[in-house]
Amino acid sequence: MSSSDWETFPIGSLCEDIFDGPHATPKKIQDGPIFLGISNLANGRIDLSKTEHLSEKDFIEWTRRVTPKPNDLVFSYETRLGEAALIPNGLRCCLGRRMGLLRFDTTKVDPKFMLYAYLGPEFQQTIRTNTIHGSTVDRIPLKELPEFLISIPPLPTQRRIANILSALDDKIELNRQTNATLEAIAQAIFKEWFVDFNFPGATGEMEESELGLIPVGWRVGNILEIAYLLSGGTPSTRIAEYWDGDIPWVSAKDVSNSKQTYILDTERKISLLGINNSSTKILRELTTIVTARGTVGNYSIIARPMAMNQTNYGLKAKVSGTDYFIFYSLGNLVAQLQKAAYGTIFDTVTTRTFEQSKIVIPSSFLIRNFDKQIAPMMKAILNNLEQSVTLSKIRDRILPKLMRGEIEV
Repeated sequence: MSSSDWETFPIGSLCEDIFDGPHATPKKIQDGPIFLGISNLANGRIDLSKTEHLSEKDFIEWTRRVTPKPNDLVFSYETRLGEAALIPNGLRCCLGRRMGLLRFDTTKVDPKFMLYAYLGPEFQQTIRTNTIHGSTVDRIPLKELPEFLISIPPLPTQRRIANILSALDDKIELNRQTNATLEAIAQAIFKEWFVDFNFPGATGEMEESELGLIPVGWRVGNILEIAYLLSGGTPSTRIAEYWDGDIPWVSAKDVSNSKQTYILDTERKISLLGINNSSTKILRELTTIVTARGTVGNYSIIARPMAMNQTNYGLKAKVSGTDYFIFYSLGNLVAQLQKAAYGTIFDTVTTRTFEQSKIVIPSSFLIRNFDKQIAPMMKAILNNLEQSVTLSKIRDRILPKLMRGEIEV
């Protein structure tokens, strides 16, 4: 079907109704219905990795105007403009502040297609054109939103386009869920062996230590006894030749934004000339990077050789084949690092912080055995992440063409 078969409509004419959330925030509790906020919108999906909850009483109040239901499109109308996602089956939630909702007329449009159309370049440009730039936040005027124009093909074509794009997104989501399971298994094995002390060959013989009872033959030390502590640096920003090279350069933002085991790429890159004329250096793959300034204690593994700036430290195992143990040891060490961090403006971790931290150190044989045990899972996690990046690039490349009717389906 060619683009000549597409028609342009005000988006409001394709909806049963348009809603926004209450202009207030309820008291948050540990459990209960989900308070859906802007931070829960990520890459066209609902991200529930960090959720906030409200009471049943407040849920009734906050859903007085609308209760989100499957295939409603939720979006941000202030800050993070252009973000959107569909409500999945089984999600009991209410709209948070600065969140809007489109409930589509399914006799006219396919909700999945409308999500991709919303995220497509033409409608994103419409959002930018109609953005009101405020002194504190940018916003789109909800009263005018129903008149925003959007182009759509006939319903059968919408469904075919949605099926193509959602197949890619479903595989990306499956990879994410698989990785979450693999990461949970690896963490469970680490806890079973090195926290609960139920490891292969355990005799149950324990002895006192400054951290409590530990297996006989183990010892208390700091992580720098088994890992090299590596620092970073920043090439001069005034010299263009130092930047936009092909060497990934990890900042604290890259670690914080990663939200995953591995860092595959970075926001900025530097050149070999930048490496040679600064204090930063190329780190080997499987070095664990941990943030040391600002938000202390975020950590990830680099998937390939990278450099880093001075807001991070790198931890590289001294013994070959024990890098995963170093990474999972950070999970138990983070609380100590955060507690020991200091700073008048932002928290800071120093070499001394690591030197004063305490961990239980088993035998090198057991550490290597752990790495060998979880290596297949870690490699599968990396493969899934790399596949998802490839699929995302394919989706991002064909989405504009599909939304312009340039690819017949």
